[in-house]
Order: sequence, then C-alpha cells, then structure tokens
Amino acid sequence: MKYIFVAGAPGSKWSSVVKNIYYSADVDRTDYSEARTYYHDAGDTGVKDLMHIGAYFDPGMESNLPDNLDQYSREELEQLFDKEFSGTGIRIIKSHIFSNHIEFIKKTWPECPLILVHRSDDSCLGWWVKCGHFNITYPLYHEYYVDLKTMATIIKQQNKGILDAWWKYNGLIVTDNTQLSTAVNIQAPLEEYRQDYVVSDIKVKVI
Repeated sequence: MKYIFVAGAPGSKWSSVVKNIYYSADVDRTDYSEARTYYHDAGDTGVKDLMHIGAYFDPGMESNLPDNLDQYSREELEQLFDKEFSGTGIRIIKSHIFSNHIEFIKKTWPECPLILVHRSDDSCLGWWVKCGHFNITYPLYHEYYVDLKTMATIIKQQNKGILDAWWKYNGLIVTDNTQLSTAVNIQAPLEEYRQDYVVSDIKVKVI
C-alpha cells in the first residue's frame, strides 16, 4: 500500500481527520513545510490551532490536480502525487475533487484505502467560512472555487459524490482516529492526537 486517499468537501473538517493520523509512524510526512500550514481559532478557544498541513491536491492549488483526473493514467497521477514527497512510508493524498472520481480511484488503486469524510452542506459551508473563507492562506481556494456562491454549489456536488459512494461501497464506518488507523492499517499516533468524530460532528468511512 503506497497511498491513503482522502475525499471531503471544503468545511467537512477532513483536515482534522488527516492531521490526527498524519503523525503515525507509518506515514511519510515529507510533504510538510511551514508554508503548507494554516492556523485559525475557528473553535473559539482563544488559541490558534493547526488546521491545514501538508500538500492539498486540487485544481488551482499549489499541488495542482486536473479536474478531469480520470483522463490520466495511474503512472501520470502517481508522478504528480510523488513529487510532493521525498521520504518513505505511506503517503496521504487528499483532494476535494476525489469526491467526483471515487469509482476511478477505487479501480485505479484497488490496493489503497479511500477515506470518505462527510458533514451536511450547510455545516461544511458554515465551517469553511468560519475558518477564514477566501482569506485562508493555505491552501488557496480562490482560483477554482471562485466565490461563495460557487463554493456552495461545489460543496453540494462533492457531498453528493461522497454520499453516493458511502452507500455504494462496502467499508468500515469509524468513530475515532484510533479505529481509523486500524482500518487503514497504520500505527495509531500518540494519544495527544486522539479525535472523537462524534464529538467533532464528522462522519468517516473507509472503503
């Protein structure tokens, strides 16, 4: 298993799901840099938390991924993914647009798990706005998602893709990151990264 793929709409809190398995000893974290981080006090705690970390693969973002990725070969896409890493271990590849290409990903990398992250459309949009909307400094959303109306439309489309796959594919629904680590066959990170998805209002399934 070379990759763990993650699909979630903007505002689905998928970045927290990724962050809380990212520090597993089995994960290649060489896509990390200070420039690829974003901190925000969206939780109203008075302390800015690390919210975004590592490479995000989406149209118009730094790690630019074509919207028609299903027109590319496995080899071409792996070259695109791998250029963001230089180490060893399992590479977490996250993209919002994976939501529109789940069948392609499952067929192209049948040996790799795909994590689906879902929240309601309104919850996604509200959380994304609270996190900084188009003022989010990493990753940059403005080129592909354009404006708030477009963002709302795309969130709805991506959530539909996730829910269609949720019911189509057998898999494992998990309620915390320890269960998720087991489901994707990696060592769980330290206890400090523990996340309860029910408390966080997130639904997570591995297919």
